[in-house]
Amino acid sequence: MDIKRAKKEIKDSIKAYLMKDDAGDYMIPVIRQRPILLMGPPGIGKTQIMEQIAKECRIGLVSYTITHHTRQSAIGLPFIQEKVYDGKTYSVTEYTMSEIIASIYNKMEATGVKEGILFIDEINCVSETLAPTMLQFLQCKMFGNQKVPEGWIIVAAGNPPEYNKSVRDFDVVTLDRIKKIDVEENYKVWKEYAYQAEIHPAILAYLELRNDYFYRMETTVDGKTFATARGWEDLSSLLKAYEILGKKADREVVHQYIQHWKIAKDFANYLELYEKYKKDYGLEKIVEGCYGKDTLEQLRYAAFDERLSVVNMLIGRLGSFFKAVFVEDRYVTLLYEYLKKYKECQEMTLIVGGAREDYEKLRRAEQMTKLEDQIRKRVVDTMESYDQLIQREHLAGEDAFAQVKGKFEKAVQLREETVDVAMQALEHAFDFMEDAFGDSQEMVSFVTELNTNYYSIQFLKENDCEKYYQYNKKLLFEEQHQEIMSELDEIEQDLNTVIK
Repeated sequence: MDIKRAKKEIKDSIKAYLMKDDAGDYMIPVIRQRPILLMGPPGIGKTQIMEQIAKECRIGLVSYTITHHTRQSAIGLPFIQEKVYDGKTYSVTEYTMSEIIASIYNKMEATGVKEGILFIDEINCVSETLAPTMLQFLQCKMFGNQKVPEGWIIVAAGNPPEYNKSVRDFDVVTLDRIKKIDVEENYKVWKEYAYQAEIHPAILAYLELRNDYFYRMETTVDGKTFATARGWEDLSSLLKAYEILGKKADREVVHQYIQHWKIAKDFANYLELYEKYKKDYGLEKIVEGCYGKDTLEQLRYAAFDERLSVVNMLIGRLGSFFKAVFVEDRYVTLLYEYLKKYKECQEMTLIVGGAREDYEKLRRAEQMTKLEDQIRKRVVDTMESYDQLIQREHLAGEDAFAQVKGKFEKAVQLREETVDVAMQALEHAFDFMEDAFGDSQEMVSFVTELNTNYYSIQFLKENDCEKYYQYNKKLLFEEQHQEIMSELDEIEQDLNTVIK
């Protein structure tokens, strides 16, 4: 299955494992809570979905790459303990607490979250001395003589043997005690994540043209050559930094991340073309509704790759508008919730303290995305500025509330202006698409990408765009038609088989 389906399966399992009955006991006994084993190629996002799941389920996460550990750090160090049995004293070997088990208790202490995920990566690549410990861990949920605390779900990940020479096979006894999920790379699924993660638009545009270059793992005379989802995402971060620094990423730089020379060279060449397209077609002018016949004429005779690149450039630019709307809407929504409380109690200092406490609690529990962290911190800063205004002007009661309300209305107005700017950019983009391509494959691609981009989906749920509705309705009709025709073909084939 793909990584998106695997994520859903893991989330569903965790919710089931953590469900309690009326007496407060886990409905599925701990002994029946099978550890989840996620098996798939390296670099497709196995570790990353664990971070997402922990935040979405509001639980803790302790993550270890087990190949970095020795037997001693996994099960603890031995020491001699004096014990009395039947009146006689014996020296008995005991063990200090496992570093991994201790880290769970440290996490609970630091975050205040008592349930979570213990994620062990590369579990089938351990050393020979550590292998029995891993089997005990999966079978008994123990490291040495210490159990994993109740409420902590074990999820492990590993790579199939074709990707790692040091892989060890699990025996049937172990496999019969785990929930095994096999996962494969999938570009379309990754693309949904990539929009939300703001992967560099040049990478998205390139991979839209070269789907088969998204993930490659080949063995050559020079060793392994590969391109992975992790590599593309890390390269994306570098490209953004290089743009700010005014530096260029050539093929050698790309190859440091995409360690497949053919793909690295091809992308580096495309990156130069991408920058040229941005300059030639004036992307900013298009979203402002300013473009001339020369631009349309140039595009009309361009190669398909170039035309599709322009479409993806346009989607990438629109995405920044849609994200800005998402941020402002989330900011105003959170601010409104705190101001409702202020209206009830008329104590801004008290509300500010509550907002700061809410933010710190979520931060300590590590349950916010980077974007949510930024928005909530902005809300706290705004509330503090309101409190400072009230104190400085010696305001109270209705006068204080009127001042705060006026400030809040400006924030609401800014949100509406952000929506208007995004809508205008979208309408200008549709005008350009119609003038340049008409009702063509490029328009289908444009609408399809709008239906894939996380922020555009959120925007279009709340804001009506007539041209989007028109083209999306047609796209859905064509997809349904193709599905029906495909089903009819299958029925016809089945009938022919029966007749024969």
